[in-house]
Amino acid sequence: MHCPFCAQDDTKVIDSRLVADGDAVRRRRECQACGERFTTFETAELVMPRIIKRDGSRVPFDEEKLKFGLTKALEKRPVSVDQVEAALTHIKHRLRETGEREIPSMQVGEEVMEELKSLDPVAYVRFASVYRDFQDVSEFADEIQKLMYQR
Repeated sequence: MHCPFCAQDDTKVIDSRLVADGDAVRRRRECQACGERFTTFETAELVMPRIIKRDGSRVPFDEEKLKFGLTKALEKRPVSVDQVEAALTHIKHRLRETGEREIPSMQVGEEVMEELKSLDPVAYVRFASVYRDFQDVSEFADEIQKLMYQR
């Protein structure tokens, strides 16, 4: 690992810890040349399935797009950053778990809605209204009724 301060490649790991529920390793390193310390994170590189969009086109899975959609729905809601990160991890895990090389975007949306339903019902209705393209107030009311019966 190259030192980000002096670019030397002689660094020493001085501490390692599991983070993100054991999905990553945080390593504290020290450069043997300049003595500066820095932190690195190590995660397994797992291949995500490609996404088949509604128009039939295929695109690579985009974690940033997924995170943006979740955070937009959760905007100004009492949900912590850790809860959002956990939700992202759950969604990605379930998508990988399918074993498919390609999955429809609808499946991704449904996974997001399942996570939001348990995280924050208001955020769930926000996301569902955009995702399912609600056209009038009755569709909102129907979705809220379904939520109330499930609780």
